[in-house]
Amino acid sequence: MAESKTVKFIIMRQDSENSTAYEEEFEIPYRPNMNVISALMEIRKNPVNAKGQATTPITWDMNCLEEVCGACSMVINGKPRQSCSALVDQLTQPIRLEPMRTFPVVRDLQVDRSKMFDSLKKVKAWIPIDGTYDLGPGPRMPEKKRQWAYELSKCMTCGVCLEACPNVNSKTNFMGPAVFNQVRLFNAHPTGEMNKSERLNAFMEDGGMQGCGNSQNCVQACPKGIPITTSIAAVNRDATMQAFRNFFGSDHD
Repeated sequence: MAESKTVKFIIMRQDSENSTAYEEEFEIPYRPNMNVISALMEIRKNPVNAKGQATTPITWDMNCLEEVCGACSMVINGKPRQSCSALVDQLTQPIRLEPMRTFPVVRDLQVDRSKMFDSLKKVKAWIPIDGTYDLGPGPRMPEKKRQWAYELSKCMTCGVCLEACPNVNSKTNFMGPAVFNQVRLFNAHPTGEMNKSERLNAFMEDGGMQGCGNSQNCVQACPKGIPITTSIAAVNRDATMQAFRNFFGSDHD
């Protein structure tokens, strides 16, 4: 009888936010088409490590399992990515799983991405609509513009671009690459454009555009292939123009 195949994992674990991180090895039976999420589920069903010792189930975030929600981000073999689309057959073993260190660790592979969402609040990454009644159809967007705006709207706020960016760390207040993309997206919208100056002014404050070092790691790491570096250039240009308007005055802002 042929020896059954197994998959080996080395998982960085942490029992709580303030506890010391440690590694734990696991070995599970191989199944065709297995992804990292299904492997973690297998470990959770029977939490026994490679030494045969009973341990606690692994904690991680997940939701859609279709690379749409962005919840299952983690560092897999040294690369930040979505664990639902990470196929075991395409990964070198032992497969090393770690939490994203850009964000505070809650437990094991689960992190708190609140600071990313706080940054989106800071730049007003939404389109305000007055009242609760039906306002009717909004202004139309030219098809050519809608097509590239749709590419920007694919952002899952997964945090992978922040993890890949060397300028997002504990020593800076830089909000990260995703914010550039969202500022550009909502400023391009015919209704969202009304708040364009507010977003750009917020972006010129500490933690905004001056924090980018143009390493371009973000565009390489983005699981959705969003042209983040193009957004960075576009927002920097708009912010420079806004700075001139602030200084000289404008009839439009």
